Amino acid sequence: MADQEPITPIPPPPAADPRKLALGERLFGDPRLSGDGKLACSSCHDLRTNGAGGGRTMTARDGSNAPFDTLTVFNAALSFRLNWEGNFRALAAQAESSLENPANMRTSVDEVVGKLNADPEMVRQFRAAYGRAPDRSSFLDALVTFEESLLTPGSRFDRWLGGDTSALSTEELDGYQLFKSLGCSSCHQGANVGGNLFERQGIFRPLVQAKPEIVRVPSLRNVATTAPYFHDGSTPTLDEAVRKMAAAQLDRTLSAAQIDAIVAFLRTLTGTYRGAPVAGAQP
Repeated sequence: MADQEPITPIPPPPAADPRKLALGERLFGDPRLSGDGKLACSSCHDLRTNGAGGGRTMTARDGSNAPFDTLTVFNAALSFRLNWEGNFRALAAQAESSLENPANMRTSVDEVVGKLNADPEMVRQFRAAYGRAPDRSSFLDALVTFEESLLTPGSRFDRWLGGDTSALSTEELDGYQLFKSLGCSSCHQGANVGGNLFERQGIFRPLVQAKPEIVRVPSLRNVATTAPYFHDGSTPTLDEAVRKMAAAQLDRTLSAAQIDAIVAFLRTLTGTYRGAPVAGAQP
């Protein structure tokens, strides 16, 4: 069944040295990765919920207005480009740019590596995992190794793709058929249900007010948990996002029943992380 569908199951994470994984996870939650020691990667990418910003107002660390809603880090490794603008091809380059962002982390790889080398326990962990003290390449590799592990398999839709015909309801299957027949799957396909193309926002009518016009197609994995929607975070509900996308990108006006069915399907794309379903952020 799966090989006949535009969406494919999430693959297992790549094999990795457990010592490097543990080190990367520790670094992901370490506030020493910010210049003032108050912000960690996990501050904006909450792995206890949806791997994103938790629906918080888009305000940068320096108090300025952030131009982009925080994308989830879950399944990011499956995307062909990273960030809303798709301006990074590799996780390491994106991580280094995030560290150097003056509005948030305000630091550099070299500065972080200096802090890590001043910590005997971190030096011990790096020597155990890499055979040497922390340096640029081992630091970035540990972060990337952990980020590559942040996949969320086990969604009901993936179970259906695997042959479990009871995994989806009639309404959810109807929603999936609409998703395909309307053309949504032209951009949202593959293992990440997106993340592998660029799109122009607002082909038939305006979709968002803020630039850029061209963005990387976002993944729809766990989309029911990652409100608000669009790069400017301007749409609070999935129902409204579906309605707007149909009108702006497909020149379609959907009925309430069609929207309900598509949303029902999209909810089946919620996977699991460490055995628990990915959850929306608490209000």
